[in-house]
Amino acid sequence: EFEPFVEQEFATGRYATRAEVVVQALRWLHEERQEAVLGIKQGLDDVAAGRTQPAAEAFAEIRKEFGVPFRI
Repeated sequence: EFEPFVEQEFATGRYATRAEVVVQALRWLHEERQEAVLGIKQGLDDVAAGRTQPAAEAFAEIRKEFGVPFRI
């Protein structure tokens, strides 16, 4: 399933071998997971420290920041 993608990336010349394509993809996956775990830990630390706000307030801020109108 991923062979065409590996071949496409290899063909760009950015990688010396097809294995390098796979290794880089695994590195990115690993980094993404680490960032997710750190974000979750930060969120839990925030909750433990009382740094929270009601969901409605948080969503209102997000809608305002990104210019998304409120719709139900």
